[in-house]
Parts: sequence; structure tokens; C-alpha cells
Amino acid sequence: MKYYITIPLLLLFLSSCVSNKEFSYLQGQPKANTEIKRINDVPYKLQIDDMVHIIIKSNNQELVAVFKKNENNSSNTATTNQNFSGNANYYSDYSVDNYGNIRVPTLGEVNVLGYTVEEVQKKIENKLKDFVKEGENIFVAVKLAGIKFTILGEIENPGTRVIYQNKVSILDAIANSGDITDVGNRKAVEIMRPTISGVEKYTIDLTNINAFNSEVFYIKPNDYINVLPLKQKSWGTGTTGLQSLTTIVTVLSLITSTIILARNL
Repeated sequence: MKYYITIPLLLLFLSSCVSNKEFSYLQGQPKANTEIKRINDVPYKLQIDDMVHIIIKSNNQELVAVFKKNENNSSNTATTNQNFSGNANYYSDYSVDNYGNIRVPTLGEVNVLGYTVEEVQKKIENKLKDFVKEGENIFVAVKLAGIKFTILGEIENPGTRVIYQNKVSILDAIANSGDITDVGNRKAVEIMRPTISGVEKYTIDLTNINAFNSEVFYIKPNDYINVLPLKQKSWGTGTTGLQSLTTIVTVLSLITSTIILARNL
């Protein structure tokens, strides 16, 4: 009788333990690329709720001061100063509203929905031409003011975060969220990406070195990252050999106790 009980439990023990390979990131050797992949370099197009950082520099201090004077009409904060070369600087962060606009002092509303930051920069430069006199220099720079993402599932610290960089990998996002738990599936991390045309869903295997070549290795603003659980979690058998053994010993004790009680009846 005990063999009929022990053998299935032993098989359960062996299958319930999580291999070390399940915990390790970026394993193996990278494959040699035979073609150039440009998917990760496709310019990002701005969406609602994105934060845009705008810098304006000019040797005309009065021109730059115009933006600061009118800043009271905007909900964004701005800063102006003068550097050692004599140029005055203006910079501020703007949130894209529900209509796809940002409201820049003096210039008014600028529609940025679906445009790249380079295209928005050209838009602002064209609007500024009406204010620039001959001989005056002006410089405009537009970039994302950080990348916001939401991470859920088997992660130590789930939630919504902002990383103030222009380029953020999924490993950066996970590291900033306390790493994946012991029962998180590193081989099938889901990314839901809202786009103008709808939501796109991807899966990435973070245990494989070739994750670097994935089109979603670098996340985009407003991405949702979902770390799925391993099957061992649903079994409730534990992730390590010791945890699984403890569970199996407990089950075996219950079965033995039941058999003894049945014989005494």
C-alpha cells in the first residue's frame, strides 16, 4: 500500500520543484543577426497623458521671458534662467490632454497626438518664427519627460511608476519594481501596449538572451506589464525542494493518519 502512495507523491515532488533555470535571466548565447532589425528604433508617437519636456533657448532674453510671464495661464511649472554664454533658457513639462493638445504659453494649444517628439519640435519652431527677429538665435528641444508604466502580477512591488529616462528596458521596469517573485513566470511576461489603433499584446521570454532582440524589450509610455504565475503556485506545492518536501510530508501524514483511523473503525 505504501508504495502506491509514495511513488505518486515522489513524482509530484519532482514535478513541483522549480528549476534554477526558471529564476535566471538572459540565459544562453546570443544569435548572430543576419539582418538589421529596426523595430526597436521606430519613433514613438505621442498619446494622451504623455508628459512632454520642452526646452527653448535664445540670445534674446525678452523673447524667452515671454513664456515665463504667461505661465500663470498653464497648469505646468516652468523655469527660466540665463547661462554663462548669455543665452536665456526656458524649460517646462506638459501633459497631453484628452484632446491630444499641450498648451504652451504665448504659443497657445499645440496638437501633439500621434506625432513624434521630432515632429513636435518642428511645430514649435515654426510657431516661434513669428516672434524671432533677424539676427536672433533660438534653439528648441522636445523630449519625453519620463516613461510611465504599470506592472502587475507576480512582482514584489506592483503599481504604476515613472522612470525619468528616454529609453527604458523591461528589465529596468522590473528592477524598479523589486524583481519578479519566486512563483513568477519569467518565460512568459506579457506586455499590453495601448496605441492609437488599439491595444497590442506581446509576450517576452526573459530567461533567453535573445530577449534583447524582442520588439518589446524596450517599453513604451503607458505599457502594462503582467507577470504571470508559474503552475507551481496553483498547485500550492512550493517553489523549492524544501517547500515541496514539507508540503508532501504534510499530505503523507494526513493520508497515513486516515488509513490508521480507518483500520481502527
